[in-house]
Amino acid sequence: MRNLRTAFGLLTTLPFGLPEDWRSGDSGRAAVWYPLVGLVIGLITWLCWRLSMSFFPPTIAGILTLLVWIVLSGGLHLDGLADCCDGLFASASVERRLEIMKDPRLGTFGGVGLVLILLFKASALSSLSASAAPGILLAAVLSRWCILPAGLLPLARSGGMGADFSAGLRPLAIWFGALLPLALVFLLGWTAAAASVAALLLLGVVLWLAKTRIKGVTGDVFGMLVEGIETIILVVFTIGVR
Repeated sequence: MRNLRTAFGLLTTLPFGLPEDWRSGDSGRAAVWYPLVGLVIGLITWLCWRLSMSFFPPTIAGILTLLVWIVLSGGLHLDGLADCCDGLFASASVERRLEIMKDPRLGTFGGVGLVLILLFKASALSSLSASAAPGILLAAVLSRWCILPAGLLPLARSGGMGADFSAGLRPLAIWFGALLPLALVFLLGWTAAAASVAALLLLGVVLWLAKTRIKGVTGDVFGMLVEGIETIILVVFTIGVR
């Protein structure tokens, strides 16, 4: 139960908290539970979507749903997305890109990346039909599973949450963690399969970009993965299910 609590404490603002006796690698040892945490986030978000759609116009309902989604995750992954946009797209050396990613100030690329992701997500949530809305569950689950294989890549820096995650991650957790997203794909059908393929392609692109630009992964790269994969899955569901 310690690892389950750690997973919820790291990835959500739900009142679980983190273990007081934190040990190096705890975030990686909890990784097998990340897809389950995603399912809980997805279920709450989906329920909010249904409730909002009953009382508000689609645009307002989409924005309210996105707000709940952000609050549930504490904006954790958005912060990583912004840092990655600032660092990975900068015309600089590897060392300077890593410095930029550690800088708490928001740069131009980070601001643009945040605005675009939020616009795409809000628009997709506003456009989902009732039959497509379960795509929210897949988006929340698969995006968090994708952190697991990414954690096997070389680290761009020796410290930080990325290093802690990699220290505790075990390859077997990747296979066990995959059971939940695979079950959702089976239940949701061909659109879910197409969305998953798109998500895995994006996973490859982001990891290739990180390996090329900063020689490895960091915790911020994991955040960029989550936000990007959630977004692309939502977009595919707005197209594939009517």
